[in-house]
Amino acid sequence: MIIGDAAYIKKMNRASILKGILKEGMISRAELSKVTALTRATISSQVADLLEEDLVVETQLEHNVVGRKPIMLSLNAEAGYALGIDLAYDEIKFILSDLLGRPIASASIKTPSTDYKEILSLLINYIAMYNEQFQGSRYGIVGIVIAVHGLVASDEVIHYAPRFHWNHIDLKSDLEKTVSNKIFIENNANLSALAERVFIHHETDNLLCATFYKGIGLGMIMNDKFFRGHDGFAGEIGHMIVVPEGHPCNCGNKGCFEKYASESSVFEYLSQKRGMKDVSYQQIEQWLAEGDSEVEELLQKTIYYLSIGLNNMINMYNPDVVVLDSELLRMYPDALNKIKQNLNSKISHYRKLAISSLGRNSCVMGACALAITYFLDVKSLILPNHRTLV
Repeated sequence: MIIGDAAYIKKMNRASILKGILKEGMISRAELSKVTALTRATISSQVADLLEEDLVVETQLEHNVVGRKPIMLSLNAEAGYALGIDLAYDEIKFILSDLLGRPIASASIKTPSTDYKEILSLLINYIAMYNEQFQGSRYGIVGIVIAVHGLVASDEVIHYAPRFHWNHIDLKSDLEKTVSNKIFIENNANLSALAERVFIHHETDNLLCATFYKGIGLGMIMNDKFFRGHDGFAGEIGHMIVVPEGHPCNCGNKGCFEKYASESSVFEYLSQKRGMKDVSYQQIEQWLAEGDSEVEELLQKTIYYLSIGLNNMINMYNPDVVVLDSELLRMYPDALNKIKQNLNSKISHYRKLAISSLGRNSCVMGACALAITYFLDVKSLILPNHRTLV
């Protein structure tokens, strides 16, 4: 039983009702009372408020059974929209979703430069464009979440974005001086972890998601919350040392994880070895299909080092679900079993190991999910998986 003042109890009941509606998709008031353990009077009162606010809609269910047709409740997905922005070094991706996380509009542009003022101006222009385009809905754009590939402090200040060479940048404050939307800044790996939790792995409250693209990042959800560490910088596993006195890293150490197991390390090696400026995923896939022994050996070695880091992660955090986000792993035949064969410890425990099916969209989808979470004020958000982006 929830104990507290009336406003707090009402807020908790509202969140419970919204969570029940989201989980079921469509649900009657009677069933909602059962799944939330709230009285029918409470359900009626709260649903009346949600209907008035246009957050919930009623649908009369058509069926052949004799008797009164039940009235079903569902979320009004078009009452507002969430904007997710993936601010990567080579590309800036925008996805605008409805309140069920379904992509409605998208854009992807090449990052013009590393100049902060130029990037800030670009973001302001795109946000204004989306605000104008969707101002006709009841709530417009309910929140904007920007994914940063770097260190984001607990106060949402960008402490360090290595590829942009940004230090102590308050992007949130600078945007809010110009745009009226609520702005949130979050680490990209955290958002990938949230996307896996919200859209795929609904059954867990403890999930790790490691991303292996330009570097290696770790998003951690523990007890259904982001695990951030003291200043918000937890999860920088790319700079965990796996080879003492190994390859030098930009961080100042030698033998860092990302120098041996990231996709960028694979591309860098093949570019140098084969005298090619730009090696593509398609080229690597073709080499694998042709039985290229050098590429096969390189990916096996990458998996070997990946497994070392993965073993460390599992032993440190004892997660329920571990998700690996890598395009190379998705294309490499039987990659998951090859990784599992390297995890021989009798000490480390986890329930499920998976390669992400969301792929490089996980970060920006997680950004949309976080904006929806803040707007609806619902913890443990569960949304259907929308694999196809517009």
